[in-house]
Amino acid sequence: MAVSDTIADFLTRIRNGTRAQHRYVDVQWSKMNQNLAEILKSQGFIESFLVKIENNQRGMIRVFLRYTDQRRPVIQGIKRVSRPGLRKYVGHNDIPHFYGGLGLSIVSTSQGVMAGSEAVKRGVGGELLCMVW
Repeated sequence: MAVSDTIADFLTRIRNGTRAQHRYVDVQWSKMNQNLAEILKSQGFIESFLVKIENNQRGMIRVFLRYTDQRRPVIQGIKRVSRPGLRKYVGHNDIPHFYGGLGLSIVSTSQGVMAGSEAVKRGVGGELLCMVW
């Protein structure tokens, strides 16, 4: 089945997987989804991920979800901000900082997809893709 918004599909699969306490979820591969998985891993929201590309246009990413010792998911919430019907752009001064720095904003900039804190350090704004806490 064709998915029109692969980022929303990626985030929804992670959200549903953590609620069902799955060990991992499989998502469709794209460069954007791979970048999102790299950011989530570097920020400690997921354990790891594996990429299996069949050819240049098809593949899967297996995302291993992270839980605490009490089996509570590390990702408490995940929200898509900018969507195909309503794009949301922010300057580097307007990138959301929430939950006392424990939340993560992911921004697509002219220098690539990066965490909001990294975009603030570099002084670049862009499209606010999602927020994770």
